[in-house]
Amino acid sequence: MFWQLTLLAYLIGSLSFAILLSRLAGVPDPRASGSGNPGATNMLRLAGKRLAISTLCGDLLKGLLPVLLAAALGLPVEQQAWIALAAVLGHLYPLYFRFRGGKGVATAAGALLGLHPPTALLALVIWLAVFKLTRTSSIAALVALPLCLPFLAWQQPAALWPMALLAGLIVWRHRNNLRDLLAGTERHF
Repeated sequence: MFWQLTLLAYLIGSLSFAILLSRLAGVPDPRASGSGNPGATNMLRLAGKRLAISTLCGDLLKGLLPVLLAAALGLPVEQQAWIALAAVLGHLYPLYFRFRGGKGVATAAGALLGLHPPTALLALVIWLAVFKLTRTSSIAALVALPLCLPFLAWQQPAALWPMALLAGLIVWRHRNNLRDLLAGTERHF
């Protein structure tokens, strides 16, 4: 059951709502416009609030639903966390879109919501606070998840390794943002 759910989570994660919604709405492909990232922030820049919120909700759900399904089927927290990681990997490297995906922040947030809602709430509060101070989505994302890991480890220790790997992948996917931050050229709101 675990392996089937892991594969299903990857396939669900591979659905890129930014790309699908941009095609439906007739707006530019987010991978070829703006920041080049198929995520909610770039959709906000390219297509406005409605499509950005729709992208955010879709990306959250594709992280949340596989974890909830695994929990409903009685899988232990550690396996739920590996399934969550598979959903995020699908977002990062989507099978359906030539493995050119997003940065995984919203999908990771959905997965975290399924694994431990208080940690997801803490991540949201940290993200909002950092974003309010910096007006930079990438900084908020890079700070929120790693700061939440100790709390998650304390509350759900079995989920620590998959979630630490997930945090590492998100930092890796933000490496260009980190370079731009150091150069002073990162996009702000």
